[in-house]
Order: sequence, then C-alpha cells, then structure tokens
Amino acid sequence: MLEVKQVSKVYEGQRGVHQLDFTMERGEIVGFLGPNGAGKTTTMRMITGYVHPTAGSIMVDGVSVHEQGQRVRSKIGYLPETPPLYPDMTVQSYLKFVANLRDVPAREVKLRVSEMVSRLGLQSRERQMVRGLSKGYKQRLGLAGAIIHKPDLLVLDEPTSGLDPNQIIEIRDLIRELGENHTVLLSTHILPEVSTLCNRMLIINQGQLVLDGSPQHFGSAMGDQFKVSIEVKATAEQLHNVLTPWEKVRSEVIQGSDANTVKMLLTGENSEDFREELFYLLSGAGLPILEMKKENLSLEQIFLKLTTTEATDTDANSDIDSSSISGTSVSTSADTSPQAHKGEDSK
Repeated sequence: MLEVKQVSKVYEGQRGVHQLDFTMERGEIVGFLGPNGAGKTTTMRMITGYVHPTAGSIMVDGVSVHEQGQRVRSKIGYLPETPPLYPDMTVQSYLKFVANLRDVPAREVKLRVSEMVSRLGLQSRERQMVRGLSKGYKQRLGLAGAIIHKPDLLVLDEPTSGLDPNQIIEIRDLIRELGENHTVLLSTHILPEVSTLCNRMLIINQGQLVLDGSPQHFGSAMGDQFKVSIEVKATAEQLHNVLTPWEKVRSEVIQGSDANTVKMLLTGENSEDFREELFYLLSGAGLPILEMKKENLSLEQIFLKLTTTEATDTDANSDIDSSSISGTSVSTSADTSPQAHKGEDSK
C-alpha cells in the first residue's frame, strides 16, 4: 500500500530525513515514533505530498506521490496534529466543503456527511459553529474530514493530543475500527497507544529509521540478559540456599515475603532462556513455583535505548542484535551529531 524507498530531505544543507526505507501493507496499523525533531512530521508531509523529498521515492498503491500527486492525494486521508478547520463554518458546512474538495460525487455528499456525523459522534452538533467546539469534537471533526472520501491510507499525526481519557478511548476505538478497512500510519508520543492499537512499530531518530517491527517482539529481542520474576512457596532464605550454588542467575527479592511465599527477580548471565532448568531445580528442592513470568523491556525503555545519544552511541551497538529479532529490522548507524531540523514543527 505504501512504499518509502531511500527517502531523504535536506533543508538548506541540514539533513532532516536520511534514507528512510519501509513499506506498509493493506490493513496494517503502524505506529510512527520518535523524539521531537526526529523527522516524523517531515516524513508524513512527504508521504501526503505537502513536501517533496530531496532524494528517493514514495509510492501509494503503486502510484508515485511526486509524479501523480493529485491522484495520490485522493487515496490519502491526512489529519495533522492541529486539524485545519474553519471556525466560521458549521460542522455540517465544513464536511460538505471537504467532501466537495475531495471530489466526492455530488449525489453522495449528503449521505457521506450524514455517515461521518454518525460515525464520529457528531450528532446534534451539525449546526454548531466550529469555533464553539471543544478540543475533542474538533479532533472528531478533523478525523471526519480526513476519511470522508474513503481513502486507502490514513496518516494521523497525534490524533489523541489534548483529549481527556474518555475521548482518548473513543478515538482509539475509532482508529481500531478504521484499521479494519484502511491502512493507518499513526504518529504518537503516547507509547501505550502503540501496544494497544498497532501491529507494527517504526522508530525514527535524527532522521533515520532505527527500528521496524512488531512491538510484541521488541522487549525480549532487545534485552541482553534473560530475566524472570517468580513467586515461590518458600522463605527467602530457602530460595537463596537453592539458587546460590546454581551460579547461573543473579537473584533479587522484589517483594517482602511472608512466612509462606517470596517473590524474586532472577537475571541470567546472558539472553539464554533458563526457565526449564529453573523449574526442575526448584521442584527437585521441593519448592513449588506459584508464578513464573518472563520480564521484557517496556516500550519506554526501548524508546530510550534507541533515541537517546547515549543509547545510539553505545547501547545500540552492544545490546541490539538485529538477527535475533524475529520480524523486526534494527538500524544502529544513526548519526548522533546534532541536527537543525528546519521546517520541522517540533516533531
């Protein structure tokens, strides 16, 4: 559905985006992450045709954004972080305006407007002036304008920014629903949204793609040591007596034990899975395991590893083995020198 091939963007000699290379298939919801100034907004603007790349090519459904921009824009729905609304219009007149702008057939405009009002929860707001809408309703209206022409690809920039918890849940549910019939590229700073909504994640740092793959694989693949938390029917002393001679793990009590149980975090010497051996060791000692859980890096930890200067300089090369990540691609060649991303609105 979307192919971004070796795309770069340079602003007055300063690199904004460098050789981005990724694809998206139909029906995917892909999270697009990165710190402010990483190049996310520049990338989305190039995908949607608002900015031309300095090098490389972008194809949407096999059509070049650069060569056939008008045709490509008919296939894309774009919601910037601040929706481009007209405060002096009513909700209904705005949607009609966008429908006409998006070449929705005249005989379908009324039906599409009605569908958007219903789908986005804008009932009873049709005749209200846009300036009088709350932040949440403005986001709904902006999203309605982005999908009124039934695009194949949706590009959403911080769609839940500034919303209250109830509104965030509603917009997330809507995005999940839209993902059933559309391809969605979702930029967000809210990391739980990625694990909740997305079946794939892209992380960009200093204009370069540093990670691409399924969020479910990242935590275990990026850890350099295997970690397990356990709850055992024993005292801390009994458990230490069994584990200390083993010399394969480092143990740490993570919750004060009562007379019957103790919880510990066990860290291995490397990334080798030791759970089976641990099970037989404790069962042989007559210490029942009540719970055993593999501990992975959180999305926050992964994000910090890949987007901080220290992580890019050291951790990325020492901790990440791209060949060990199933279904993911990791780049560790990001240039760590400071870049001035001119034209990038703090994204």
